[in-house]
Amino acid sequence: PPADTKRPWHESFQERRREGFGTEVRRRIMLGTFALSSGYYGKYYAKAQAARQQVRNDFVRLFRTVDVIAGPTMPTVAFRLGEKTDPLSMYLSDILTVPANLAGVPAISVPCGTSEGLPVGLQVMGQWFRDEKVIDVAAAYEQGVSA
Repeated sequence: PPADTKRPWHESFQERRREGFGTEVRRRIMLGTFALSSGYYGKYYAKAQAARQQVRNDFVRLFRTVDVIAGPTMPTVAFRLGEKTDPLSMYLSDILTVPANLAGVPAISVPCGTSEGLPVGLQVMGQWFRDEKVIDVAAAYEQGVSA
């Protein structure tokens, strides 16, 4: 629906942002915003940037010898909708995708089977600006599995 032009723009913007994100994503955005606006910025930002650079350096070393890195997307099988409500266990479920996000490398997750009736994903990560290679490897894997 069109924006209400009689309301302040930031109210419409906040409403649209709230509609577009689920509870878990909103929680993470709020935690990040709080940490950056509550006096923690100077204390943690430099440490976070140093850790991020270390992750990037690790990927640089790895990509000297390999084109892609493949592994599980999650440390466990997927959980059923509504099964996990504990934020910490939900954060830990995506711990294997964090390095690619920190380093800014292209990554994709593709289905690679099931366990206990729940889907399991294979994550493929590649070198910076080699997105096409990542997609090609993921597609080849999917075609090989379905053949």
